Amino acid sequence: MLKISFEDIRKAAKKTSRFVIRIGERVRRIPPRTWIYIGIGVVLLSGGLYWLLRPAPPGPDLPIVEVEPAVTDDMEIYGEYVGRIRAQQFVEIRARVEGFLERMLFDEGTYVKKGQPLFIIDPKQYQARANKAKAQLNKDKALALKAERDLERIRPLYQQNAASQLDLDNAIASYESAKAEVEMSEADLTQAETALSYTTVSSPISGYISERNVDIGTLVSPGGQSLLATVVKSDTVRVDFSMTGLDYLKTKARNVNLGQKDTTRTWDPYITITLPDNSVYPLRGLVDFADPQVDPQTGTFSVRAEMPNPNHILLPGQFTKVRLLLDVRENAVVVPSKAIAIEKGGAYIFVVRADSVAERRMVELGPEVGNNVIIERGLIPNEHIVVEGFHKLTHGDKVIPLTGESKQKAQPQN
Repeated sequence: MLKISFEDIRKAAKKTSRFVIRIGERVRRIPPRTWIYIGIGVVLLSGGLYWLLRPAPPGPDLPIVEVEPAVTDDMEIYGEYVGRIRAQQFVEIRARVEGFLERMLFDEGTYVKKGQPLFIIDPKQYQARANKAKAQLNKDKALALKAERDLERIRPLYQQNAASQLDLDNAIASYESAKAEVEMSEADLTQAETALSYTTVSSPISGYISERNVDIGTLVSPGGQSLLATVVKSDTVRVDFSMTGLDYLKTKARNVNLGQKDTTRTWDPYITITLPDNSVYPLRGLVDFADPQVDPQTGTFSVRAEMPNPNHILLPGQFTKVRLLLDVRENAVVVPSKAIAIEKGGAYIFVVRADSVAERRMVELGPEVGNNVIIERGLIPNEHIVVEGFHKLTHGDKVIPLTGESKQKAQPQN
């Protein structure tokens, strides 16, 4: 253990005071010019240290913007209209002969086939006329046969000068007259049998039949109460709707002729329709007709499409919403609608160059599809456009561009 006495402390203090006195005497002997040099050195050393260790000046406050690349895509352009469904065929079943309605051979509202008997009109009088015409035909054929045999007997006698010219002429006239009577009787028989066939009213097409319009026992005729029922063929329906003249001009500008087949296109104008429950009908219809003229009163022209209806979900006479594919813009430059700004001079967007400088670019807009807009001119694919924050920019501003992914990474995590 180290022991320090009071005497040791006193001796050490005495030595220290003598050392301080000697140092002070040496300092007093330094000339004033040296002190000036020392002061200048201290000042320079302090200034150098401050310059080297000073904090970096704050940089400029650059705006942060969100950017996305301009993409290319095949954009489908649609138009929406109000349409009406009608049957592909709608046939009225009418009486073609007069008579009392005897029987009905179908169930109302059911499916009937082409040629299926539907109604029976009292055939008695028409059967009698047919029988009479047939009997008259048989009589005329017998007379014609007799006239032919008479002519065959007269002709050789005339050649032997055993019969006169008058006898021959009378025989020929009788034969020709008898043949004409046969032809007239055949026509009468055909007419009578046709009228008889009309007493059985058959369906001219396959489809669903309506309820009957007349009761059994009613007197029907071609000129009076002749409408018996209607048959509707709705396996395929037609959808009629109207388009404006402006729509027509737009389709023509893109060389799209509605209602005409075009083998140069990879697509055809088709429609989809909305059902009354706001669901979309699963099948598509193709436009097969467009009216060549515009209605001067409405400024529209009629368009028709054929729609398959195998399950008879679509009912003729029903109104529906029609969505028509007007055009397909292939490899179109597309940007989000929120990136577009509109002013009196036109539309513009901000494009961020590779050096992070924002450039104000005037563009020509095309159709708007959903939340995107087609750019006709002024932009090339893969250029980065500002989609968020462009309202605070001016042309030539330096920016900090962030993509959607980098923006999410930059946000603080909770």
